[in-house]
Amino acid sequence: MSGVPDPSFDPKEHQHLRYNPLRDSWVLVSAHRMKRPWAGQVEKPPEEQIPRYDPRNPLCPGNTRANGEVNPSYDSTFVFENDFPALQPDAPDPGSDQHPLFQSKAARGVCKVMCFHPWSDVTLPLMKHQEVVKVIDKWAELSEELGATYPWVQIFENKGAMMGCSNPHPHCQVWASSFLPNEPALSDRCQRAYFQNHGEPLLVQYAKQEAEKKERVVVENSDWLVVVPYWATWPYQTLLLPRRHVLRINDLTAEERGSLAAIMKQLLTKYDNLFEVCFPYSMGWHGAPTGPHLKEDNSHWQLHAHYYPPLLRSATVKKFMVGYEMLAQEQRDLTPEQAAQKLRNLPEEHYKTRANHEKEEKSQ
Repeated sequence: MSGVPDPSFDPKEHQHLRYNPLRDSWVLVSAHRMKRPWAGQVEKPPEEQIPRYDPRNPLCPGNTRANGEVNPSYDSTFVFENDFPALQPDAPDPGSDQHPLFQSKAARGVCKVMCFHPWSDVTLPLMKHQEVVKVIDKWAELSEELGATYPWVQIFENKGAMMGCSNPHPHCQVWASSFLPNEPALSDRCQRAYFQNHGEPLLVQYAKQEAEKKERVVVENSDWLVVVPYWATWPYQTLLLPRRHVLRINDLTAEERGSLAAIMKQLLTKYDNLFEVCFPYSMGWHGAPTGPHLKEDNSHWQLHAHYYPPLLRSATVKKFMVGYEMLAQEQRDLTPEQAAQKLRNLPEEHYKTRANHEKEEKSQ
């Protein structure tokens, strides 16, 4: 196999592999497959008419949850212990099996739910800037509080029924665990190896390169950069990166939290505008490990957030990770550059806000 590129190669027309340095794995890019007709699964479009307050919704202010506790009449963020936690702090130790094929070990932790806002009919892109800042401040507070004890604190949001979200009220989850989960453990190894070989954090160097190239940049400001990563798997996957070297979300300055709120609103507005729908995704923050790792040198780490949206062609056609993806390796159907260009060119004003403005103009 020659290392010299064929002059006839076109990434939009010819399949090729791309390397993901955060996972030490390869992604198959087959952009020409977007030309094929679609006769497969079509999803129901997300529910748009969500009531601001639903007396039956356990996440709304003043309502009773499954365990009988009553929510306070909160007017900002609200955090509570998950009523159905995947991790508990006092779970018994299963012991260690002797055979290498039947290993187990203890898993302990805490799971919290965090409501972003008291209203069920708003999402992050529709919230006011300062309301999003309060969400970020609470993320940082929980990261520091739980990270004082636990090795890993995973902040994540599943948005939309398509991504398994069982409640439309704007919220996320925070799971702190006594162990380093698979994905951050793999990312830790890859970032450490890159730092040892190159003397600079992988994602610090990557952000600099992407900021210069521009072709995969979706939005940017003085402190943050959002790109469709070179190795993206999901169609409109993005990576949110700080421009300076920062290990954890609680290390962000007040100014950086403000600019983070701004760029999150920009990105999520573009997501919604892509198919003019409340855009589903799973997202989460990755930062340097905590707990006992706070005393270690984690210079190889760089704080970042992943956004994984499933939609491919429209509001009702999603990307399926099946067959080849499950049995061989990840594959995507349009290039990251094509996805970034589509997102980049979308308007900054949310389609719902634009529609309201048009209604007001007609009524005048």
